[in-house]
Amino acid sequence: MPGSNGAFDWRYTRWQRGIPAPVDGVIIHEEQVRIHVNGIELVSFMCTPKDLDLLALGFLRSEGIIEDIADVRLLHTCPSETCIEVWLRDAEPVLPQRAIVTSGCGGGVTFDDLSQRVPPVESLVTLTAQQVNDSMRQLVDAATLYRLTRGVHTSALSDGTQIIAQAEDVGRHNTIDKLWGYCLQHDIATADRILLATGRISSEMLNKAAKMRVPIVASRTSPTSLSVQLAREWNITLIGYVRGDSFNVYAAGDRVLPTSSLE
Repeated sequence: MPGSNGAFDWRYTRWQRGIPAPVDGVIIHEEQVRIHVNGIELVSFMCTPKDLDLLALGFLRSEGIIEDIADVRLLHTCPSETCIEVWLRDAEPVLPQRAIVTSGCGGGVTFDDLSQRVPPVESLVTLTAQQVNDSMRQLVDAATLYRLTRGVHTSALSDGTQIIAQAEDVGRHNTIDKLWGYCLQHDIATADRILLATGRISSEMLNKAAKMRVPIVASRTSPTSLSVQLAREWNITLIGYVRGDSFNVYAAGDRVLPTSSLE
């Protein structure tokens, strides 16, 4: 049975040096979940059915369907954890019609058109090289579900010193939506924060970061060519392969300072 932490207890067979042995372990929980808005099914996607209220809030904010948590009259997750019912204060909201399946694992979906203009992110936030590496270590240390299953992505918002919010899911995009949902629920500003991620930074994820007005995005892995292009256009510092004491900066590198500059 699935646990509330997003994982299943499971008995499987481990082969080592050609010899099988039964092992009691855990695997990540994945479900197809639907979001209904005012009784109308808006979208369905694959996700880890944990913190579904945050996922729904963040997705609706990212897609521009809500601007604030005050726009939501009622949010209810069904007992089976396969649907989220959202009722808005606006009885007849304008809902998007054309969904785009994204490149992310976990069946990411967006209604957004990346050709639409996004204003550049203006921010005075900077990080030293040491802060970049330390922040990524904090993200990995906070990834409890990843350590348990080795099967999820993790993202977090940081102020450069400590993690403010953190989320895990089978889908990279879902982690960003859960983060934004958490911030909406707890009245936390997302502007001028650092977005940390364990997964590849795609154009869709960078688009979410731009809407959150996040000036710095850092990942343990690689960005895509389009995300680099958009980061330069939107003035977002894009950092990849943050591992150990090294990393690569692909765009807007002026926000990253030598460690000695603040000593």
